[in-house]
Amino acid sequence: MADREHLVYQAKLAEQAERYDEMVESMKSVAGKDTELTVEERNLLSVAYKNVIGARRASWRIISSIEQKEESKGGEGKLKMIREYRQAVRLHGCCTTEVYC
Repeated sequence: MADREHLVYQAKLAEQAERYDEMVESMKSVAGKDTELTVEERNLLSVAYKNVIGARRASWRIISSIEQKEESKGGEGKLKMIREYRQAVRLHGCCTTEVYC
């Protein structure tokens, strides 16, 4: 199996296992090759990023909701911890890669 085919198959396996971070890595490797992505490869790349970002957005919303509840209670100690944790969930890291298809 050629390297490209191997990476695409690996991405498909990762998708089935719902391991979208690994799917992104496999598809970034495919996108880094010299040839243009096929329709299937573009779709796999799109699905991978959509799920990675979607999970982080859901986490962000939950943490923000918890933060609002804690603000209304006036729990400053917990607020600091919540805000620090929210920074760990930021979308920035997964959204800065440029991919040209």
